[in-house]
Amino acid sequence: MFESPTLIDQINALLPQTQCGQCSFQGCRPYAEAIASGAEDINQCPPGGDEGIRDLADLLGIPSKPLNTKFGVHKPASVAFIIEEDCIGCTKCIAACPVDAILGAAKLMHTVIAAECTGCELCIAPCPVDCIVMQPAPPSNTERSRAQKSAQAKRRYDARCLRKEKEEAEKAERAKKKKLALLKMQGAKK
Repeated sequence: MFESPTLIDQINALLPQTQCGQCSFQGCRPYAEAIASGAEDINQCPPGGDEGIRDLADLLGIPSKPLNTKFGVHKPASVAFIIEEDCIGCTKCIAACPVDAILGAAKLMHTVIAAECTGCELCIAPCPVDCIVMQPAPPSNTERSRAQKSAQAKRRYDARCLRKEKEEAEKAERAKKKKLALLKMQGAKK
């Protein structure tokens, strides 16, 4: 049986899914929830720009308005680029990327998958050697529609969230087993 999308789902689908936090929320869905509840305005998403605001206004049947520049300004599509010779392999950019668009391993050089990068800029601040710069998005990124980019970014973000949940559950299970083993050892010594 098909369920129709909720208003939150419809709003979320119109957001760019950069998960950048510029709107003052920890991702696009929390912002969509705030819009749906009437707690926040539709003009707080710089990556979505005026076009995104118009789409939200049309969905909600309200007048469009300009982007609230308190949250930033709309910029042309860009992607992160890692200056390879400066990268120390700290993995802080990998941890910060909400869509797993950065590849690499500890103490090895990292690289950005340009076709997957949303341009959120979240990888820049944690980099201790300032080896990440933003560059104009390649034509392959700019040719896709906003809806296609948003849907792809949402799939990657959701997959990352599921992976992180699984990792946390596995970590908790290992800690539980380790604790039980220690308790057994302590019980055997008595």
